[in-house]
Amino acid sequence: MDSQLQRVFVASGEVEAQQVRAFLEAAGIETAERGEALRKTHGLTVDGLGAVDILVSEADAAQAREMLASADAGAFRLGDDAEPSEAGLNVPNVPNVPNDSNDSNDSNDSNDPNDPNVT
Repeated sequence: MDSQLQRVFVASGEVEAQQVRAFLEAAGIETAERGEALRKTHGLTVDGLGAVDILVSEADAAQAREMLASADAGAFRLGDDAEPSEAGLNVPNVPNVPNDSNDSNDSNDSNDPNDPNVT
């Protein structure tokens, strides 16, 4: 990472900082963080205590800010009924496999006389 770092985001705690860092790093932007030690020792995130600066190289700062602004505007948000493929996500096709965790070959718990699995 370049020696010249720029702050592109101020997170209000460790969890938000890790989410933002993961988002940027997934896009190939290296990140660093700087902030209050109290957030790690005491978990404080009140009134600026526990704030975490997200830093990127000067060369990546404009792209990082643009991505964060797009995310804040909802550009990456999925609808409640959106399929991953509609969002441009590459998800492997996994066949539906019945859940056999409650089934056993030794016994049958079904009391349904119409159940074809009743022996």
